[in-house]
Amino acid sequence: MVDAARVWTGDLNRQVLGDSWGSPSGPVGTYDTTLRDGEQVAGVSLSPEAKVEIAHALDRLGVDRIEAGFPRVSPQDAEAMKAILDAGLSTEIWGFSRAVREDVDSLLELGVGAATIEAPVSDWKLNAYGLSRDKICERIADAVGHAVRNGMRVCFFAVDATRADLQFLDEVYRRAVDAGASEVAVVDTIGVLSPEAAAFIVGRTCGSLGAEIPVHWHGHNDFGLATAAAIAAVRAGASWVQGTTNGMGERAGNAVICEVALALEALYGIATRIRHEHAREVSKLVQERAGYPLDLWKPITGRDIFTRESGAVASQFDDPSAIQPYDAGLVGAELKAVLGKKSGLDSIRVKAAELGIEVDRERWPALLAEIKRLGTQRRGLVSDEEFRSLVESDAASH
Repeated sequence: MVDAARVWTGDLNRQVLGDSWGSPSGPVGTYDTTLRDGEQVAGVSLSPEAKVEIAHALDRLGVDRIEAGFPRVSPQDAEAMKAILDAGLSTEIWGFSRAVREDVDSLLELGVGAATIEAPVSDWKLNAYGLSRDKICERIADAVGHAVRNGMRVCFFAVDATRADLQFLDEVYRRAVDAGASEVAVVDTIGVLSPEAAAFIVGRTCGSLGAEIPVHWHGHNDFGLATAAAIAAVRAGASWVQGTTNGMGERAGNAVICEVALALEALYGIATRIRHEHAREVSKLVQERAGYPLDLWKPITGRDIFTRESGAVASQFDDPSAIQPYDAGLVGAELKAVLGKKSGLDSIRVKAAELGIEVDRERWPALLAEIKRLGTQRRGLVSDEEFRSLVESDAASH
């Protein structure tokens, strides 16, 4: 659980939540699918070596489960899964399968002990595949039953559940559970639900299946609401959140595991087992191995979210709680000042102290004027090396 002394969000969240602050009683589980669903970003192909490296990083991060892949996709995916299974990680390793016996067998051959088994459940998806409701129910029962009879734990993954007929969705979940699935996932495949609707469908599913069947939430970010919907799902009874590192995934991507976890802990008092100090390390590794950039202002892991150019903000650097919602060190970062067009006199003070340079106060206005000129001219920042040179040149001229 995040250290409350390092979170500066005020009291209003807790006042508004009242008795619901801090529930549920136990930590919410995190299920990371970066290596499967995340890899569905167009053009991204992670090597087996990269997948093993990322799995080790996710283990350090503290995710409860890693979905290591879908081995029927390719021999390379099977190779990566085998290496991850053999890596001795402390987190649980799960596989992924369609509701097809051959997919399940490919997991069993690798020695996978737990799997998420998917099947489409909305009429839109069924029509696209040319499947009837009866036929998909038969496939689900057959594949889940086959996996369970061979000693595998199963979470049934209802593809496009949020656009399915709700009565049919109830039937599908019941068929999966009757076949031996011990968990189910409510899947917002197209990312269409509001947080309120996510809470409704999860609460309805939890009520229908009973407390003995854990419910997962798996949401996509097509309307920019993946984190909000995941939190709403947890508050409605979901005990697992599925997501990815950096939110990578098909189309607009998935919920971001680290964003959901920090928001749950800091804003709702709901525990996870995520070790937040590793968040940026994992984010950077996945970016590098997948070969894509990340928004500089991305929550938690963006390069510049703890970087300040504003002179007004620099004047408050001695009290970080005045300028940010939580301690940068909580997620393995440092608060840093940079120089440019928007800098002020306090920016000179902060940067000089950061670099261990002594600058006479009477020289600050001239230095600031030159920094603003350079920043405006290049539409960018003045580097630390350039600042040192400006200080040296100014000192030499006096």
